[in-house]
Amino acid sequence: MSRKEFITANTQVFCVIGYPIEHSMSSIMHNVAINELNLDCVYLAFKIHPKNLKFAVKGFRAFDIKGINVTMPFKQKIMVYLDEIEPLAQRIGAINTIKNDKGHLIGRNTDGEGALKSILDAGYSISGKNILLLGAGGGGRTLAFILAEYANKMVITNRTEKKAIKLANDIKKYYNINVEGKSNSFNVLKDESKGADILINTTPIGMYPNIEESPIPDKFLHDGLIVFDIVYNPLKTKLMKEAAKIGCKVLGGLDMLINQGVLAFEWWTGKTPNNQLMKAKIMEYLRLK
Repeated sequence: MSRKEFITANTQVFCVIGYPIEHSMSSIMHNVAINELNLDCVYLAFKIHPKNLKFAVKGFRAFDIKGINVTMPFKQKIMVYLDEIEPLAQRIGAINTIKNDKGHLIGRNTDGEGALKSILDAGYSISGKNILLLGAGGGGRTLAFILAEYANKMVITNRTEKKAIKLANDIKKYYNINVEGKSNSFNVLKDESKGADILINTTPIGMYPNIEESPIPDKFLHDGLIVFDIVYNPLKTKLMKEAAKIGCKVLGGLDMLINQGVLAFEWWTGKTPNNQLMKAKIMEYLRLK
């Protein structure tokens, strides 16, 4: 047994925060990567009530937590408490990763790069496609900005229509793309799904434990669609199962999770983790549930 297998006062701490946090697989994939590389680190998950977010950020500095992943609902709210935001994340208006550089907290967004890589690795083209994006929260903003560079048209829907419209207007400031923000009403989803080439769900609808929910009625899906659900727990959401039955090409959120995690890990430690081991460990865990 090596000394690095013991947690001591020298062990560096990394974490993920969210509310809820029970669904997160981040600690599973990061700890297996840490162990394989024999690093003196540990990765934990913290459930932070929204009213305590400011105090949590103070805690990152006080406890010298070296790296932090951020999940819902904090990807946008946490930005005001950080010292520096990388340019792309500033443009997006959401972060998912923080690096603690001697008390100086830097925010970055690795979600978009991770999502783009997972789409391209699956063999799907984005160039010139019409995208129907469900959700205008942190995940929605990230994918909208990343994909706007390649897509022909994008329609963003959200429960609060004003939020979708604002995101569409924000994108127009930087990209020459036909983009609209609309409500996620029955009629909008029905009409906009007809001309879509790619449907992307960035909402938590269908995420564990609410696995019998779907963000769009299955009768609006058609076999010409590529359906990408960024939810990764469960591995196959109700949306993905319904889409596959209809003949759609489907992609889940696990590879996006792994890809963004690899980028964060490299940023924090300077080491490249084994992405296949990280993926295998999460799949092993989910099969035990």
